Amino acid sequence: MDYFRGFLASSGELKIQMRLVSMSLQGTTWIQEIVDLIQNGGDVKQSQRAPTHERFPFIEWTIPSRGLSGLKQANAMTSPRMLKTHLPFHLLPPSFLEKNCKMIYVARNPKDSMVSYYHFHRMNRNLPAPGSWEEYFESFQAGKVCWGSWYDHVKGWWQAKDQHRILYLFYEDMKENPKHEIQKLAEFIGKSLDDKLLDIILYHTSFSIMKQNPMANYTSVANEHMNQSISPFIRKGVIGDWKNYFTVAQNERFDDDYRKNMADTTLTLHFRFS
Repeated sequence: MDYFRGFLASSGELKIQMRLVSMSLQGTTWIQEIVDLIQNGGDVKQSQRAPTHERFPFIEWTIPSRGLSGLKQANAMTSPRMLKTHLPFHLLPPSFLEKNCKMIYVARNPKDSMVSYYHFHRMNRNLPAPGSWEEYFESFQAGKVCWGSWYDHVKGWWQAKDQHRILYLFYEDMKENPKHEIQKLAEFIGKSLDDKLLDIILYHTSFSIMKQNPMANYTSVANEHMNQSISPFIRKGVIGDWKNYFTVAQNERFDDDYRKNMADTTLTLHFRFS
């Protein structure tokens, strides 16, 4: 952890060094593709130069048995760097804040996040097996999942957004009005998009196109690590899929827990469950 927290952001890339942040399975890959196309001026070939996980090093991810390290990958890159993390705000390497890096955070309805995360655990052999849906529901409720409690994560970044260069986005807004949110991303990055470029980015980051894009859908990762015959990495991408999984009793429990945990934040105004 000390080595990780000692990771240095580069002072020479303050205006262009990006951090893509979210709790896991909240739309990170989608935002990565949009940001890359914005940075590349809509050059689709350039954005397909390598798989997402190579273009955006996942800084806290490491698989020692395979010699994989997101930190090493990031340190080997030249400016400008675009990096990914699922870390809660309080665990960020201090240099991210000291160097005034731009950071993009995306949050998603926790019920849909839970369902998506459950299926990701089922197919990802590098993560603990989730057990049954009922068992995973209990783990998520207790915050006993990778990167911790959903509540702590989204609230921590929400509290920090006005003190640092953080663009806080919502998955549901991206689904309902992607053009508006893509323009918001471009403005934050410092790029200008005309209608033609906006349409190119909109098309190539649509769910159907990304699902077929081997540079975004993680089919380049071997089945021994991600078995997409169990569940595809890009699965449904819809709002409200939780209704197909939550029992009435689970939903009542979740809503009660949600009210208690979110009583101290205005963030509740941005999540809709109907």
